Amino acid sequence: MRLIARLTFAAAAFALCAAAAAQKPSAYPGKGQSAQQQAKDDEQCLAWAKQSTGIDPAAVANAQPAPTGPQGERLRGAARGAVVGEIVADDAGAGAAVGALAGGRRARVNQAARAQQADASKAQAMDTYYRAYGACMQGRGYSVK
Repeated sequence: MRLIARLTFAAAAFALCAAAAAQKPSAYPGKGQSAQQQAKDDEQCLAWAKQSTGIDPAAVANAQPAPTGPQGERLRGAARGAVVGEIVADDAGAGAAVGALAGGRRARVNQAARAQQADASKAQAMDTYYRAYGACMQGRGYSVK
């Protein structure tokens, strides 16, 4: 029980760190570029990053995770519980009920893990996109932070 809580916390912390790292970097003129030139370079580098990485930030931001319905955890839990209940207490019904509850908990943990994995994947894609953007801006003489 504690291990699952620790793993869930660690995955959530990783997702938050990855999301924080995937923010658009700031570009500062390094060669006296005007505001108009910076806006033009910014637009061109964003387009270049999209073309070179194949990552569309609008699509990544609006991507909906695949719908996740029941994966059979409750049914498997009920079946296991019925078998154990029959063997231990001659009460398959009570064992099935306990097993279904345990399966439901397992389903919630699995769904949370899938959601965290999807968030981390989005953050990684945005990080890749913004690294390309930063490289482009640095190539044009900007200091990127």
